[in-house]
Order: sequence, then structure tokens, then C-alpha cells
Amino acid sequence: MGNTKTLPVGIIGASGYGGVQLVRLLLDHPQVELVYLGGDSSAGKTYDDLYPHLGHRFNLTIENIDLDKIASRCRVVFLGLPNGLACDIAPILIEGGCKILDLSADYRFSNLDTYTAWYKKERNDQETAVKAVYGLPELYANKIQDSDLIGCPGCYCTASLLALAPLIKKGLILPETAIIDAKSGTSGGGRQAKVNMLLAEADNSLCAYGVTKHRHTPEIEQVCSDLAGHDIKVQFTPHLIPMVRGILATVYATLRDPGLVRDDLITIYDTFYRSYPFVQILPNGTYPQTKW
Repeated sequence: MGNTKTLPVGIIGASGYGGVQLVRLLLDHPQVELVYLGGDSSAGKTYDDLYPHLGHRFNLTIENIDLDKIASRCRVVFLGLPNGLACDIAPILIEGGCKILDLSADYRFSNLDTYTAWYKKERNDQETAVKAVYGLPELYANKIQDSDLIGCPGCYCTASLLALAPLIKKGLILPETAIIDAKSGTSGGGRQAKVNMLLAEADNSLCAYGVTKHRHTPEIEQVCSDLAGHDIKVQFTPHLIPMVRGILATVYATLRDPGLVRDDLITIYDTFYRSYPFVQILPNGTYPQTKW
């Protein structure tokens, strides 16, 4: 902790909602220096052209994507690209000595056949993909520390898995009974214009979407299966709710021991997440709200 040397970090694809939140978090990190922003459509613009509220703190010019240049300047690179692009870029940057954190789905799956079935892209980077670690530190911290390729989890997956993990890992529920009822704000759909995200369409309305076919389903099932030691299927239904950001996931499952009461479960969750400060377990009778 006494080492004051900063880590040079770059972001490819920093213009979206995920990208700007990543920039904000990295600017607050005392051991990170953000030295590169890359993009195609936004190349040549300064960052405050896109997000004026950050101009007083940070105003790099977004550059064209040059992988050799990135590898020479960065030790860590975040990929904030649409699904199907990171898998073409990551192997080259890793070969150039970079550690990669991919925010898309490209490196979340241990079985690339599953990825291809859901994301409709054939892969030729198997040697790279096999080295990827699923980037949920509350479950895989040790592997993350030792890996040069992190597949950062999906938004619904993070909320759902943090709810299920303590119970599945300890064998306290019948995993086949798991039901995930999750609701997300509109920014989860990205910054590009979409008709269903227009205020006139989304306001005063709540709707399910991707029923039985949302791409986060196999991702949730993969990690649940890993925790349980056998294949698990879940019922997952996402909903769009008229707020800008946030997710609320209500997760149901049948306990193996019906004698477990609420205080027992709170103790189990407190113990499981006691070393992970980004997970807060609320006291009995207090329930989360998306405005917090």
C-alpha cells in the first residue's frame, strides 16, 4: 500500500454510459492514471465534448484504436465494446503485455459453444478464452488476481448471483426452484437511441422483455452450476422500469431446511460477504431501494 507508483490504464469504448461510469471510478482511484481513451465514431473529440460535467477533472482526446500504441502505453486496458468485438482485440493486447478487463459478454463463458449459441458469433480465440476468469470478486477474487483476462459480469447477473451465491454454495436451497424477478432502468440499454427507451414509450409503464431468452440467463446458470457442482437451470425474467439507472432483483428459492428463519439467513449473508465492502447486508426489516 505504500507504493505510490500509478498504473497506466486505457479504455477502448469510453463514450457509452458504462464507459463514463468507468472513467469516473478510475479518476477516484489513487493508484490509477488514465492515459488513453480509444474509439471510432468519437475519435478526435475531447472527453468533455461528450460529458461536460467531467471537463474540470479530465479531458483526454479520444484517439483512433491503434493496438500497438495502446500496448506500448497501457498496462491495463478496459474494453467497453459491443458484444463480439473484444474477442478480436483482446488476444493482441494480451500478447503485447496488457491485462484486459472486458465489459462485454465475450469472455464470461467457459464454454464458447454456449456463447456462440446465444450471441451468434463464431470464435477463433479458444486459446485466449480458456484463460479468462469470471470477474465477480466476491466469488473469484483469487483467480482474478492471477489472471490477465477478466470477463466482467453482466448487470443482471451481478445482482442475481450475489443473492443466490451464499445459499447455493452452502447447499441451503433447492437450486432448481430459483426464480429471479429483476427490474432495470433504461440506461442499461445503452446510449444509442431506441424506440422503447423513449420517454413517451417507457414512462408510466413497466414491462417484461427477453422472456425465456435473455442472454444473461446462461451466464447466471453457468456460475450457479459452478457453485453447486452440478448443472442448474433458473427462471429469470427481466423487466424495464421507467427510471434512469439501477437494478432491483427479487430472488426466490425453496430452503432445504424450513426451520431457517430470517435472522439465520442474515447471519449467513453477513458471514459470506464480511470481507467484501461493496456488498452491504441490510438489517432485518429494511429493504433496498434503487435511489440509495
